[in-house]
Amino acid sequence: MTDRRLEGRGAVVTGGGRGIGAAVARLLAERGARVVVAARSSAEIEDIATALRSGGADAWAMRCDVSDPRDIENLFGAAERLGSVDILVNNAGVASAAPVRRLELDEWNRLLSVNATGPFLCTRAALPGMIERRWGRVVTVASVAALRGAAYIAGYAASKHAVLGFTRSAAAEVARTGVTVNAVCPGYVDTPMTDATVANIMEKTGLDADQALAAILETTPQRRLITTAEVAATVAFLCGDEARGINGQAIVIDGGTTTTMKG
Repeated sequence: MTDRRLEGRGAVVTGGGRGIGAAVARLLAERGARVVVAARSSAEIEDIATALRSGGADAWAMRCDVSDPRDIENLFGAAERLGSVDILVNNAGVASAAPVRRLELDEWNRLLSVNATGPFLCTRAALPGMIERRWGRVVTVASVAALRGAAYIAGYAASKHAVLGFTRSAAAEVARTGVTVNAVCPGYVDTPMTDATVANIMEKTGLDADQALAAILETTPQRRLITTAEVAATVAFLCGDEARGINGQAIVIDGGTTTTMKG
């Protein structure tokens, strides 16, 4: 039997052109949601929306830079005209690595702007309609870096800590409204972002691609990358009626890395 538990719900997925965002958009559409796929790359989101429509879903692409308030206003204005925004998945994000002493202010601001301010702007735009309808789901794709720090990712970790704090505070505000606000915190996922991490390790260490990936996997108990499908399944669960009791949580998807790490 086809799972259509999100039939009739309207969803906005940011960063939906590839990786986790594309996997989330596909799964929400499979479960019956109308989906607006948003990202800065028009070509990527048009491809995703076209593929979803070819599978029988209602889907649209909207170019959007989540750090630009005008883009957010346009995104949610258009999304509301297409139907209610019942589900918001804040997935757009950027990453980089540098020691604190070499971390430029512009890069610090870029990380905070996309990873923390973007979810704030999107959530602020989506909440009024959700509260009015007494039903809504906000899920932000954070990272295990929202829960702990690590060398060379001070800016990234700060941005993810910030968005998790925002998630918990927003969840407290909407607790009695029928709306939930949660985060998922993946470890290393098989995405272009992890590919960039591998490339960075290769550049800094002289390792080849297999060796660089092996170095990453050595930090994970399961010795594998998390799949985008695994993250999407968790996000989709949090978007359903059965998850109404889950609010203000950070769901970790890392194969046990965080709970078994040494030191």
